Amino acid sequence: MDLDRNLFYFCNQGLRNWFFDVLFPFLTDLNKEPVALVLVGILWVLMLMKSGRHGRIAALLLLPTIALGDQLNSSVLKFIIERPRPCHELANVHLLVSCGSGYSFPSSHAVNNFAAAIVLAYFLPRWSWAFFSFAALVAFSRVYVGVHYPSDVVAGTVIGLAIGGGVIIVFRQVEEWWARRRHFSRAVRR
Repeated sequence: MDLDRNLFYFCNQGLRNWFFDVLFPFLTDLNKEPVALVLVGILWVLMLMKSGRHGRIAALLLLPTIALGDQLNSSVLKFIIERPRPCHELANVHLLVSCGSGYSFPSSHAVNNFAAAIVLAYFLPRWSWAFFSFAALVAFSRVYVGVHYPSDVVAGTVIGLAIGGGVIIVFRQVEEWWARRRHFSRAVRR
C-alpha cells in the first residue's frame, strides 16, 4: 500500500503541470461528453458499414465485451473488494474531477478501454498502437486526476485484457464450430 500511495502522489502531484491539468480531465470524462458519445457512435456505425468483415466483427464484439467488462467490474468486483478512492482517504489530493461515490479497485475505465483495445487490435492490427495508446492514456488519467491508485488501473488493465481476450477466444471457438458445421452439412448433402 505504501508503494501504491507513493506512486499515486508521484503521478497526481509530482507530474503536475498545466498541460496535464487540461488534457487528463478531458480524457477521463470523455464518456460524459455528448459530442464524444455521438462521435463514437458514428465511428461504430462506420466500422459496421465501411471496414470490411474484420471491422464489422470487431464492432459487434465490442458490445458484449464492454457490457461484460463493465458489469463484472462495476457490479461485482468493486463490491467484493470495497477499496475507497484515494480522493476519499488521502490528504492533499490534486482532484481535477468529481471524486465519485463508488469504489476504487479496479478501475472501470481501464477495464473497458483495454478490453475494447484488445478486441479492436485483434481485428484491426494496423491500428493497435492507437487503441492501446488511448487506453493507456485514459487509464493514467484516472490516477492523475486523483480518483484511482496506480494498482487500480493496473488491475483494470489486466482484467480488461483478460475479458477482451476471452471474448476473442470464444468468438474463434464459435467461428471454428460454425465452419465445421457448414463443412459437415455440405458433405452430408453430397
